[in-house]
Amino acid sequence: MEYSFRDLEIWNEKIEKKVKEYGLDFYPQEFEMINFNEMIGYEAYVGMPSRYPHWSFGKSYEKNKTLYSFNLTGLPYEMVINSDPCLAYLMKDNTLLLQILTMAHVYGHNDFFKNNRLFKQGTNAKYTLEMFNLDSKIIREYIDDPSIGYSEVERILDAAHAIRYQAKRNIGVRELSNDEIKDNILKDYENKRENRGILDSNNKISLPDLDKIPLEPVDDIMGFILEYGPLEDWQKTIMRIVKRETEYFMPQIETKVMNEGWASYTHYNILKDLELPQELHLEFLKRHNDVIAPAIGGLNPYYIGFKIFEDIEKRYGKEKIFEVREVERDSSFLRRYLTKELCEELNLFQYNERTFDVVIEEISDDIGWKTIRDTLSYTAGMGNIPYIRVVDLNKKNHMLTLENVFDGRALELSYAKETLKYIQELWGHDVTLITKSTDKQEVILTCNQEKKISIS
Repeated sequence: MEYSFRDLEIWNEKIEKKVKEYGLDFYPQEFEMINFNEMIGYEAYVGMPSRYPHWSFGKSYEKNKTLYSFNLTGLPYEMVINSDPCLAYLMKDNTLLLQILTMAHVYGHNDFFKNNRLFKQGTNAKYTLEMFNLDSKIIREYIDDPSIGYSEVERILDAAHAIRYQAKRNIGVRELSNDEIKDNILKDYENKRENRGILDSNNKISLPDLDKIPLEPVDDIMGFILEYGPLEDWQKTIMRIVKRETEYFMPQIETKVMNEGWASYTHYNILKDLELPQELHLEFLKRHNDVIAPAIGGLNPYYIGFKIFEDIEKRYGKEKIFEVREVERDSSFLRRYLTKELCEELNLFQYNERTFDVVIEEISDDIGWKTIRDTLSYTAGMGNIPYIRVVDLNKKNHMLTLENVFDGRALELSYAKETLKYIQELWGHDVTLITKSTDKQEVILTCNQEKKISIS
């Protein structure tokens, strides 16, 4: 069915009226029509109209373009930016119904961005586009500076990108100051002394070293290097840019299932109430089912999120789904609301890849469903990224010691070695990483100033 921009404006007015009646609270919404080449470009830059130059973005563009040209992958129907006003791109090649469905889907994302606590506490949507534009200008100025140049900028960007997700795990939770940490350590020390009573000379509780750096393990490796490392001012600025842009995307990583499920549940309920012509209604059913179709051999976040929100509303009412979309993240969302009945309906099972075969370890029966739910919960969002933290800074030789918080999943050592080299590049001194193998044996990797790795 042929349509004009005016047709889309009319449908957008109808959709916006319906989403307000439905109860959504969203930023002002703007749409931009783009072709498939522009969509590939925006996809490489994660939707941002302006982004600093780096080879990884070009690599992503060429990869997506090649896969698309050989019909090995499709392109997103839309792309939405967490900004105020909210900016979304629509593909020109979409059918009218697909544009209608996509616009309703976008309003779901828009509402989620504005109301979910991780986005409210972790991002500033009002200045999103300005932030990315300013970051781009700053880094381009460093590239054009004869005393710095592209190679040096790229060197720091490469290293910063390698550890950009090694940040604090609890978005929206205030970090304690050093003085507060010291107070807690001293209180803990005094409590232990009181509980132990009078001790003999062989059973003393030693006073903690309050000059130790860090006093407690630090999740934010980038922040620690910025505070204690030997970087020049321009290098620190680049690190801060990568850090704050990564922090902008962290809530999206932590809420992928919820965000897509909420947007899918929104478009489904809005389009049911739009009184679509019959020829559009039939396509709506087909397109919606395509969006939430189960993924063979994998997990479709649209499908899982949609089914969980649908189940929550059936069991607790409409008010509950708005509460859930505001306060949860994927980890807690799955742990609290993925039930045995849903595991069975979604046909979820847990498997493990062996050397020559694949073994199914759990199915959604009376016992196995809990293991499946818990596995999905603790591997959701940032749980799927190795948890590395700073545990010690040797003041004499400046060696930095890192620890991999082992959860049963061993690090891929080839990646760990290369990442350790990047950390050493930023730190300037020896760096040690303590981890464990699959059989829980301790493994210690050390990278010296010549970028040589030793393993013990």
